[in-house]
Amino acid sequence: MSERGLKTRFPCSALALIMALAAASCTVGPDYDRPSAPEPVKYKELKGWKPAAPADALDRGAWWAVFKDAKLDSLERQVEISNQTVIGAEAAYRQARAIVKEAQAGLFPTITANYTAIDTHQGKALSGLEHGTTTVTSDLFTSGSWDLDVWGKIRRTVESDVAGAQVSAADLANATLSEQALLAIAYFNLRAADSLETLFYTTAAAYKRTLEITQHQYDAGVASKADVATALAQMLTTEASAINVGVSRAQFEHAIAVLIGKPPAELSIAKGALANNLPAIPVSLPSALLERRPDIAAAERLMQQQSALIGAAIALFYPDINLSGTFGFQGPHALAVSLAHELWTAGVSAAQVVFDGGLRGAEVEAARATFDQSVANYRQTVLTAFQQVEDNLAALRILARSAKVQGQAVKAAQEEVDILLNQYRAGTIAFTAVVVAQAMLLGDQETDLTIRQNRFLASASLIEALGGGWEAHLLPSSVDLEQQNPMPHL
Repeated sequence: MSERGLKTRFPCSALALIMALAAASCTVGPDYDRPSAPEPVKYKELKGWKPAAPADALDRGAWWAVFKDAKLDSLERQVEISNQTVIGAEAAYRQARAIVKEAQAGLFPTITANYTAIDTHQGKALSGLEHGTTTVTSDLFTSGSWDLDVWGKIRRTVESDVAGAQVSAADLANATLSEQALLAIAYFNLRAADSLETLFYTTAAAYKRTLEITQHQYDAGVASKADVATALAQMLTTEASAINVGVSRAQFEHAIAVLIGKPPAELSIAKGALANNLPAIPVSLPSALLERRPDIAAAERLMQQQSALIGAAIALFYPDINLSGTFGFQGPHALAVSLAHELWTAGVSAAQVVFDGGLRGAEVEAARATFDQSVANYRQTVLTAFQQVEDNLAALRILARSAKVQGQAVKAAQEEVDILLNQYRAGTIAFTAVVVAQAMLLGDQETDLTIRQNRFLASASLIEALGGGWEAHLLPSSVDLEQQNPMPHL
């Protein structure tokens, strides 16, 4: 057989082998099938509480818009931009996308190029020639190797990393939602503090008028000096309480500053009252919750990530098949490129672990156990999500009833104070009765404000528990992530 025949027939045989291996390639290990999760038909605590109509669905991004508060809106919009927790989660997502590219790179051949040039000179004493000798040789070679991934180890790794990137994307969405909810809660607490401060100062002003009445009664010889002292102490104690509210208000303002990525010194929020009217919040069927919560989506994607790693571990039981080859030119002149100086090699290798003391079996067993753990974590995440929704639905329903009754209590207490104060002016009752009634009125007003505050907090927590308008289809698809670095089709 001629030398030319050898040169042409061997590459054809190698190509035929590659095609045969590609056709026989498979992906070992289990294909992912989403496990079931506990799912109620309806919410238990929804009975007796009327949610918003479906047409009033939460805004996918600005879910806080239902509260119709311009200041809250301006603060919330800074979370996604400046909150350091969100920025860190976004960086983690970019890292996860890069890891997908790293895994995909294993599906491509690795090619290297090498060039060497050697200039050798011998003096006349060594060469026997008058001027000595000079020899120049050069080599230009390209070499490559390719793991054919016949058993799908790399493809399973890519599948796992793609699911991992989706986990990271869901974690980013969950971090954003959590920080936004924390800001809403801090904001409503701050407004409640403003309202409490106003209540104390308003009450202190009323107590000042009572003090003036008591002073007139004392001057007229109807009241005692002790009554005057009691009225004064009541007014000053209430003013001190108003001042003390400033501590918690400052802390809430500082928390808001950190949540929007600013030092506390750079944020000042003007005082304002807590709103009276709560928004109507749409509540979808329980089945929709599985697609609306980013933490549930992250737990579900983690299951696929772990499932794919089972296949990657099983693939280690099979031989690793690799193609390698070199092609280049070697000659007496620098960068000599000539068919007369060509040199190439091509080969196929297969490596199989014969004995490892049970290592690979243990790795598969560990991968299956990790997957089972992720399934349990997923189901627990779903259960916790339903619990959070039920908790806040119950809170809103019960607090609504409590607010109605407490409002009536405040009204009755105010009437009692007005009546007793008039009787005190007439000198028919002791001042002690007025003091007790006024203290009861202030306590009822504080309780009424606390109930209103808790209703706003429960509303924000319910929106967070429902996913804040987020939906699972917002996750980057596996196709989008894989197309960052398209996989070769053999």
